[in-house]
Amino acid sequence: MAGAGGGATTSPIAAVPAQAGMAALFAGLMLALSAVAPVHAETTAPPTAGVDPAATRVGALARGSCNAIAARVDALPGNGPVLLRSYDGRRGQGAPDLAPLHSAAFTYDNALAVIALLACGRRPQAERIGEALRLAAIHDTRLRDAYRAGPVADGKPLPNGWWDAGQRHWVDAARQYSGAYQDGTSCGNIAWTALALLTLHDATGAGRWRDAAVHLADWVVTHASDTHGAAGFHGGIESFLLVPRQATWKSTEHNIDLAAMFAWLQRIAAPGGDWNAQASRARGFVDAQWDAASGHFWTGTEGDGVTPLRSPAALDVQVWAQLLPDAPATWRHALAWVERRHAVEGGFGFTDIRDGMWTEGTAQAALAYRWSGDEARAERLLAVVARQASPGGFLYATPAPRVAALYSYYEHRPCLAATAWAALAASNRNPYLPKS
Repeated sequence: MAGAGGGATTSPIAAVPAQAGMAALFAGLMLALSAVAPVHAETTAPPTAGVDPAATRVGALARGSCNAIAARVDALPGNGPVLLRSYDGRRGQGAPDLAPLHSAAFTYDNALAVIALLACGRRPQAERIGEALRLAAIHDTRLRDAYRAGPVADGKPLPNGWWDAGQRHWVDAARQYSGAYQDGTSCGNIAWTALALLTLHDATGAGRWRDAAVHLADWVVTHASDTHGAAGFHGGIESFLLVPRQATWKSTEHNIDLAAMFAWLQRIAAPGGDWNAQASRARGFVDAQWDAASGHFWTGTEGDGVTPLRSPAALDVQVWAQLLPDAPATWRHALAWVERRHAVEGGFGFTDIRDGMWTEGTAQAALAYRWSGDEARAERLLAVVARQASPGGFLYATPAPRVAALYSYYEHRPCLAATAWAALAASNRNPYLPKS
């Protein structure tokens, strides 16, 4: 979610507005949780002599997660563009009962799925999702944070929507749903979509993927460049109470993503803007959010775009920074911060509230450890991640009933983003870099 005051680019169950006071006002939007479904551990065969059992488990996680995503694509008829539903029901299969999630395909989740599918050699399925994202990037007036899951017809993904049985009418999320998130345009989600398109360009050489990524990057430069404080880029557009407005807060995590996106465009000499200058703009903001005294990154800024948002801390900010190709060695101190402030039983929580394990973030941390050279710690985390597999193949967002994100929550539901990050971490695939 392009969360309040610089939150993560994730797709939580419920999101509330950026202002803390407004968050309290809309706390009633959070629905009560039903019974928790069991978590199913993956079974593995006894180790064979001479075979590393940890490597075998990691390989099984990579294959299982990737196969689960590919199977969802293959279940949709034809070979045209598709978007995948982001959540399953609590029991591990089928659509969720919560109406706004019933057919919601969050853009970030689908972008991750493209990169994960390419990491494990499932290019046809990756291209089907990628084409849907490309169509959204090119033909929508701005890239939305969520669309309707399923096959994409007539060249443009539809806004999310659902049938309201009580009111007996169709709810169009873009026009009738007063939530703060689905019709917004978060710069972090734009960056992840561009990274997915660039990964397809890297795999295929086809210029249409690069050109769509350039189109998205141009939108960010035009609509989200900021000169206040440490400059960088603000959050994008938030659509709260059906009134789109500029998100004046800035996110450290968004700027990490944007730095990776612009650097990739510079690396391949993509046509258009001065990508090196834009990468430096985003990276400068990230550098300014590093607090050397505590050894971690501030989450971003308050709504003025200047005042640091010092609490709560966000896990993804600390670990994604490690994946930037030129991350300085001093940033490794953020992993020690994570171990002190985010550790929970089995893995890590989203915030330093530490109310339960966030599966997606635990997989992200595992990948960061792998890239820092700590394979043993990564393998321990991935073993826990593997145990979150649901009957339908997707991984539960959390084994807890509910965990807090930034002004939002994750519930015990199978989640596409968690599954994709598991595939990436188990494949040791850095999504900020070309594979070739």
